[in-house]
Amino acid sequence: MDCIAKLASQKAVVIFSKSSCCMCHAIKRLFYDQGVSPAIYELDEDSRGKEMEWALMRLGCNPSVPAVFIGGKFVGSANTVMTLQLNGSLKKQLKDAGALWL
Repeated sequence: MDCIAKLASQKAVVIFSKSSCCMCHAIKRLFYDQGVSPAIYELDEDSRGKEMEWALMRLGCNPSVPAVFIGGKFVGSANTVMTLQLNGSLKKQLKDAGALWL
């Protein structure tokens, strides 16, 4: 869990993902399309991937990916992020975290 917290605090937006996950791809695309450049950790390509996946599940992320952190805080997975996008509050969170300037 310490590894997740450390990685999640290194950039304004951090996404834990798997390269083969279509929802992960959609969430990454959502951030890129808004001009956000998140740090992305592909768990299936990382030697500590399984360990990080278990830590994410202990945080309450089920399924374990995509797991999105904004400003070092766990936001949720695809469903939560899409809800925030649709209700307009994602952009505010991104601005507050310094991921967007406009």
